[in-house]
Amino acid sequence: MQRQALIGWGFIKVISASYGRSNRDTCSSGRPPSQLSNTQCHQHQSLRIMSDRCNGMSSCAVPVTKSVFSDPCVGTYKYLDISYTCHPVNTGSLFIYHANYGRRDLLTCPHEHATTPNCYHSQTDYLRGRCNGKTSCQLNASNTVFSDPCRGVNKYLEVTHSCTPS
Repeated sequence: MQRQALIGWGFIKVISASYGRSNRDTCSSGRPPSQLSNTQCHQHQSLRIMSDRCNGMSSCAVPVTKSVFSDPCVGTYKYLDISYTCHPVNTGSLFIYHANYGRRDLLTCPHEHATTPNCYHSQTDYLRGRCNGKTSCQLNASNTVFSDPCRGVNKYLEVTHSCTPS
């Protein structure tokens, strides 16, 4: 089995996988009817096996053998039916244009303690220092992270940002 770490183009996400036989037609050429008749033959761990081996990889090759999938029904000719997507790698980074913590109006995040508009501090420099250039940025919008511009007033963090190409 070949397995490569995530590099450049994208990564695999396995949607479904079934090892066994669910119909008489798929992969039936040259096979006797006795090997095609059991259409209720499935290895129940196929999705887990394929997900464990391939999710997050840029390429993946898994041998379809009994040592990997076991044999759910002896004497039946089996095949692997798999569905997957390829997700592009995010190659952009964050850029913060503007950020405020507090309250600039009474309509955003309405609350009974939203009694005073125009009570905020700019947090643009703080967020730029913490988030610019990263592919993601997470923080709590709270008085413990930002200074409290107005006690007793329900506040929110307002951020204007974009994802710029690397």
